[in-house]
Amino acid sequence: MNFIGLTQRVPQPGETVTGERFYTAPGGKGANQAVAASRMGGPVRMVGRVGRDTFGPALLEGLRRDGIDVSGIAEDPDNPSGIAIILLDGKRQNYIVQVRGANLHCDATQLQAAKAAMRGARALMIQLELPFSVTLEAARHAKANGVLVVWDPAPPMEPVKTAYRAVDVLTPNQNEAQFLTGIEVTGPETARKAAEALVAAGVSMVVVKLAEQGACYASKREQGYVQGFKVDVVDTIGAGDAFGGALTVALAEGRPVSEAVRWGCAAGALAVTKPGAQGAMPMRAEVEALLARSPSR
Repeated sequence: MNFIGLTQRVPQPGETVTGERFYTAPGGKGANQAVAASRMGGPVRMVGRVGRDTFGPALLEGLRRDGIDVSGIAEDPDNPSGIAIILLDGKRQNYIVQVRGANLHCDATQLQAAKAAMRGARALMIQLELPFSVTLEAARHAKANGVLVVWDPAPPMEPVKTAYRAVDVLTPNQNEAQFLTGIEVTGPETARKAAEALVAAGVSMVVVKLAEQGACYASKREQGYVQGFKVDVVDTIGAGDAFGGALTVALAEGRPVSEAVRWGCAAGALAVTKPGAQGAMPMRAEVEALLARSPSR
């Protein structure tokens, strides 16, 4: 569950500033991406945990409303649902503190649920909100069974570097790409260098998300850059998750990487035009309309 506060300026250490607005909204990277993929037309199953608290039922109900199979989500009697404390500044950039809660206690039960959910699946979307060992084993199982592995390395952590060969598509944002490569990513050229470094380290395909600047992608066979779409920004929460859901559905449908990345950029752009996280994930018709209005770049 996201706790979102709007303020013109983020406080300095020891400082108090006055905010403008506060609201709560269902979130979590995995859940956001599940909603994004479902709204893009993909049949989605989700695996994880929520707590037996006031947030758990609301989080599950929100996923059900978007047609997501939540039979793989367990209710944890001992740990609270994950939460995120989010500040949005005057430019509506986000600053996030995440407390993973029940998801951090996923174990072999969730791994088995993930393996069951992968039967007949075309893609596995994973993040870093569950224990790393569980996520890595799910990725290895998917890879061994011909299921495309799309891994969003967020929040970033060092062990990801040991898992590159279990990944088909790695989708870091600028900060995550810099964390993984040591290359400061400020725009398309530095994003390309970071993507190439990750490919050299063993990742099959890398897509570096550049927010409003678009995205760069690279593999051993191809590389390219997709320019961002100009939109009016309400807030930037969940933009990367909208990107990931659209990208994954497009790849699962067999679309070329360049087209899939463009889908991701369009979905991310539309997400920032609405407040919140899951509620801001665009429908497929909206993405297709934006793509039709904008020439390929």
